[in-house]
Amino acid sequence: MIPDLEQTFRWFGPSDSVTLQAIKQTGAAGIVSALHHVLCGDVWSAAEIGMRNNVIKNAGFKWSVVESVNIHESIKLGYVERDRYIDNYIVTLKNLANAGINTVCYNFMPVLDWTRTHLDYRLANNASALRYEASALAAFDLYILKREEAFNEFSPAQQSAAKKYLDSLSREDKELLTNTILAGLPGTDEVFTIDQFKAYLVKYNQTDSNALKNNLFYFLRAIIPSAEEAGIKMCIHPDDPPFPILGLPRVASTERDLADIVNACPSVSNGITLCTGSLGARADNDIPGIISRLGQHIHFLHLRNVKRETDGSFYEAEHLAGSTDMYAVMKSILNEQLRRKEAGREDLAIPMRPDHGHKILDDYNYDTYPGYSIIGRLKGLAELRGLEMGVKRALAMPLA
Repeated sequence: MIPDLEQTFRWFGPSDSVTLQAIKQTGAAGIVSALHHVLCGDVWSAAEIGMRNNVIKNAGFKWSVVESVNIHESIKLGYVERDRYIDNYIVTLKNLANAGINTVCYNFMPVLDWTRTHLDYRLANNASALRYEASALAAFDLYILKREEAFNEFSPAQQSAAKKYLDSLSREDKELLTNTILAGLPGTDEVFTIDQFKAYLVKYNQTDSNALKNNLFYFLRAIIPSAEEAGIKMCIHPDDPPFPILGLPRVASTERDLADIVNACPSVSNGITLCTGSLGARADNDIPGIISRLGQHIHFLHLRNVKRETDGSFYEAEHLAGSTDMYAVMKSILNEQLRRKEAGREDLAIPMRPDHGHKILDDYNYDTYPGYSIIGRLKGLAELRGLEMGVKRALAMPLA
């Protein structure tokens, strides 16, 4: 018998307006969380991990996945002090393993985490979604950030569309666009200023995608032996969006990127977070095929959907209704479970969470992190749960 995917829900900690009691009603059994109050690069102490773990356990959950133990910019840039931050990272992994927490999601995106241009894009049914609008990003890059190299990167048509978009904005609109794009890490209220962000761009002048990828490989070769010894499974999250923006390089945007990463340091501890939304923003990413070819390395699933547009824009769609064929995705995941069972692996119930839910119904009464409304994600989880059961029956797989 193949077990169901482990249904999880992201929780940002005690300050999250979405409570664990509310999450209990979604049907999720696992929590995805992180110690967002600990500065990036510092060690997560056993005491801090234990306090968060106890809160989660006392609410009747398992802390299934850490998302994320963020990686210090010195590691991404390959600075001499990176070894000190890598040592701290290894101590954190050991402390997590000692607490029985064995799956760690991370990303290697420079400076910014996932990037959007709109946090309240209204759909036809008045639900609120996240959106990446190509002309808005170009308008910011060209005319607000005023990055000189950008004029060589955007075509005349793109520059014209960006100028038209900029001219439609009020002063308040420009400020909102800037703050949306330059938002810091999830779980924080940090927003970079233009000057702070430009200072980071100067640091990355000498770090292209090849250099960034080599710095990632250096990090992995340093931590994976300790992670494997501790029983920790690391899983890199794809870039979001999965293409270069604002002059910053990317290293985890395509199947080739992901294959390079797992092959750089072969180990069960060096794996992938399969995010169908991030990868789905590129039409050339064959997500069911990626699962079939790299599935053995997948330790965590972010299942969401985006609707792509012809100019490179996209918005967060309903979980089953965007540009990605979620039936084919789920079928490929369940086939991966079958392969794991035949290989004698024990990690059949891959942790899965719905992601970037719409704001609907009573969600508007709560100040939640963008994309992390309670009812919108509950709807997504319910749809995914039903899809999993339906595909299992179509494949004649015994239900758990």
